[in-house]
Amino acid sequence: MGYSEAPINILLVSYPAQGHINPMLRLGKCLASKGSSVIFITTEKAGRELRTVNNIIDKSVIPVGNGSLAFEFFEDGLSDDDPIRASLTTYLPHLELVGKKFLSQMIKNHAADESNTLISCIINNPFLPWVSDVAAELEIPSALLWIQSGAVFAAYYNYFHKLVRFPSNAEPYIDVQLSSLVLKYNEIPDFLHCFSKYPFLGSLLLEQIKNLSKVFCVLVDTYEELEHDFINYISKYSVLIRPIGPLFQNPKTKTASNICGDLVKSDDDCIIEWLNSRPQSSVVYISFGTIVHLPQEQVNEIAYGLLDSQVSFLWILKVKPSLNAKHVGFKPHCLPDGFLEETSGKGKVAKWCPQEQVLAHPSVACFMTHCGWNSSMEALTLGVPMLTFPAWGDQVTNAKFLVDVFEVGVRLGYSQAENRLVCRDEVKKCLLEAMAGPKAEMLKQNTIKWKKAAEAAVAVGGSSDRHIDAFMEDIKTRFKRCNKLS
Repeated sequence: MGYSEAPINILLVSYPAQGHINPMLRLGKCLASKGSSVIFITTEKAGRELRTVNNIIDKSVIPVGNGSLAFEFFEDGLSDDDPIRASLTTYLPHLELVGKKFLSQMIKNHAADESNTLISCIINNPFLPWVSDVAAELEIPSALLWIQSGAVFAAYYNYFHKLVRFPSNAEPYIDVQLSSLVLKYNEIPDFLHCFSKYPFLGSLLLEQIKNLSKVFCVLVDTYEELEHDFINYISKYSVLIRPIGPLFQNPKTKTASNICGDLVKSDDDCIIEWLNSRPQSSVVYISFGTIVHLPQEQVNEIAYGLLDSQVSFLWILKVKPSLNAKHVGFKPHCLPDGFLEETSGKGKVAKWCPQEQVLAHPSVACFMTHCGWNSSMEALTLGVPMLTFPAWGDQVTNAKFLVDVFEVGVRLGYSQAENRLVCRDEVKKCLLEAMAGPKAEMLKQNTIKWKKAAEAAVAVGGSSDRHIDAFMEDIKTRFKRCNKLS
């Protein structure tokens, strides 16, 4: 077979959490639409949930554009309630042990099968730095999908290489010069701060930065028009960084839009039907993602703020059905007595929802969010102003950019490290500010500007589309070099 005819076979290896699976699956659909054969890999436990939500049939090959998408899941050897799962410090080393064996054997099996399938490239997301070790050992080109912002990547890169001063035990409150922007000590990704409650996560992400020499490219779910300063800044350090987002908005993935990375099935029809009954730009959508868990006292203050402001709302919340209810992994919240009755005419509480559809709905006026990068990009790209309520990690940095740089948000909450309760009066004030009046209009105009820029980036010939095409050419060139094809 001549080189021009050689198929591109790409493995995507994702950490088994929804915030990691979603962008990786979106990337997979995008690459498949360009003609690649893509295999998406994660654990069997996450695979069971993906199969349930998406009606995926094992070993089936799903056509996507000119390519295809398939799934392979591996057992991590743990029962669902194994205590090893309770902490990343115990689970991640175990996952590395079993994951390395599975990935190496799988690649060898594909090369030895009847179709003689050679893997052209392996892509992993953060939390799995060992994937690039396997790729290097097998001499397969590999790349990283960075699922946070370009600015946050720059922060980790600077910290690891000691290019600028960061807070330390000796100087915990110093500012950080990040490219042309100065971040205060409580605006940097707080896994890097000496006060961090989760230093292990900072160390884990730094392991990925350490392994950059083993990947030929860093793909970032952002777009040049949004973060060109940071893309250019990192590129100066000989890191090939390609902004390819917003991945969820890429029109080439629409043929497989029914396949999503959600691990929870929502009552889509009921929620959209309710939004259809609300006036245009009248609803605040509230969701803090799959991991962030607010203190019960803060949930109470948000509830009373909603009552006092009298705004319509859609609130995604795991509510305790009774005082004796228990749930593995988290403690469900209670709502104040009478809250559901008092808001029955204008509010809705649900356990989960199709977030992209909700944010795109004309009745939604603003989004109270934990500022995870997936949620931030979706809101920016769909033209929805935000109330920022970050908890930890990159969320505190994202909130800074949403409010002060992109100018699409109102600062509401604070990092959980600050242990500050946001009272109901502040919730009410910020809600009303973001939903009506001059500030709301300014926020809306800014989000429309970023929405148009995002749509242009993913369109044919746009900046992100060109970067994806260039990445595909990079794979072909490196695969040819590795296999000495003529």
